[in-house]
Amino acid sequence: MPQLAPHISVVPGSGIRRIHEIALELGGAALDGVTMLAVGEPDVAVAAHIADAARRAWAADATNYTANGGIPALRRAIVAKLAERNGIRVETEQVWVTVGATQALHQAMTLVLAAGDEVLVPDPGYTTFTMNARMIDAVPVPYRLAPELDFQPDLDELERVVSERTRAIIVNSPSNPLGSVFDEPTLRALLDFARRHDLWVISDEVYEAFTYGAPHLSIAALDSDDRVFSVFSLSKTYAMTGARVGYLVTPPGLAATMRTVQEAAISCVAEPEQHAAVAAIEGPQRSVTDAAAHYAANLAATRALLDARGIRYLNPGGAFYLWIDVSHASGGDVAAWAERFLIEHRVAVAPGSAFGRTGEGWIRVCLASREEDLRRGLALLPAP
Repeated sequence: MPQLAPHISVVPGSGIRRIHEIALELGGAALDGVTMLAVGEPDVAVAAHIADAARRAWAADATNYTANGGIPALRRAIVAKLAERNGIRVETEQVWVTVGATQALHQAMTLVLAAGDEVLVPDPGYTTFTMNARMIDAVPVPYRLAPELDFQPDLDELERVVSERTRAIIVNSPSNPLGSVFDEPTLRALLDFARRHDLWVISDEVYEAFTYGAPHLSIAALDSDDRVFSVFSLSKTYAMTGARVGYLVTPPGLAATMRTVQEAAISCVAEPEQHAAVAAIEGPQRSVTDAAAHYAANLAATRALLDARGIRYLNPGGAFYLWIDVSHASGGDVAAWAERFLIEHRVAVAPGSAFGRTGEGWIRVCLASREEDLRRGLALLPAP
């Protein structure tokens, strides 16, 4: 039979998905008896005004093709939001509505990477950074976010791994899986690095709405020479992961190219979901502030529990994850340990090695869960 393209065989699987599949085997589709702390799924309901907008769109038969970039009302709402909340001033033709942030990331990488090109990806970093690169026959090159530096970028390390084949760097703040947040000096240093080596910057800002302390800062707000692609999503902010609405903000001058690549990839995002997105961005933000308070309370409770048990963790500056050190128990193979922990205790956590080599010995726990589930799951972690 015909063979698949050779580069497809080196696309890595998801270590998070592996844990989820075992959990489904144990508890069925409803995950009965399994405490699920592995998947980044908000545990709050979508706000009523967002759901109502989607229902009205379906009732009005707003189910047609839209412009490749999205319905005008949504693109205008995003432009206004970017200026007000992110300090990014763009034209409408720089905003492209996508099937979640996942497609936005893939689209940006497709635009700037050819076969064999290298892209610098954070390690630990979100799994699809590496998967996307391999899908388009590019080469992901990890740059280490080291525990000894509180998982912040090391500019010396970046200078060691960049090469003449490097075309882009992915920056993720707030970070999934770490929850680390990059301050303005760090973001400026990363931009300076990109300028020195003439690199594109792809900025993943999916968790922009959830920070603890310092506010989120968009790297594109500091960009002076149009090298940043910014990726955003409504999934986590508005608890609408299944609606699949994100957006890619491009440098100026790419409108014709974007129309072509959007048509080839998706044509457009489903129209009812776009109307829901308008309601989310322009409507009351109470659900977002309530969710942020809920995640912050869960963080405080879990930190107190881990502190009392002497278990080390990274104190996150944002997102809704807790990065926990279980190296004293995992025996150098945290993926295998996480599977045993799930089977023995019915608690699912994401192994840190799913996010890169530097994640070995760590786990990621989702704070967007019920406090009682977090208490139960973390109470079963082995103490040093």
